[in-house]
Amino acid sequence: MPMFNVNAHRIDPYKNFRFRIYWEGEPVAALSKMSAIKKATEAVEWRAAGDAGIVRKLPGRTKFEPITFEAGLTHDRKFINWANQVNNPIGEAANSPLNYRKTVRVEVLNMQGVPVMAFNLIRAWVSEFQLLSEMDANANAVAIQTLKIEIENAFPDEAVAEPAEA
Repeated sequence: MPMFNVNAHRIDPYKNFRFRIYWEGEPVAALSKMSAIKKATEAVEWRAAGDAGIVRKLPGRTKFEPITFEAGLTHDRKFINWANQVNNPIGEAANSPLNYRKTVRVEVLNMQGVPVMAFNLIRAWVSEFQLLSEMDANANAVAIQTLKIEIENAFPDEAVAEPAEA
């Protein structure tokens, strides 16, 4: 089976540094890092009294691990605005699932910047927000904001197909 359906000549996998994150239809500014999308199913162990000490395993609950986004500090307020919708420091008025849950889109890009596949992260909400990274006058680094989200499901967007490469 070929690794690529449209570009059969291609043997190199896609790079992990070409990606975009969207929510509410707009890309997130200065995003530099995203943790893995990881799903785990717990094993339920059981044993019948008549079995000779054999432990059997069944699939149990399935959950998605939290996903962390890191972005360079800019005047884009997407991170802080979303974080404040989950737990508003002013009061409980903003705590509405209609506002704080979002579908997040992850696009993987080829070297030409064209989306080659996309994933939708369903019913995402912010569980942790770092407004500002540690500051160090002796460092040579970018100030980073961090947003951790919880999701209930993730699936590939089948409408995004492998484009023909020139």
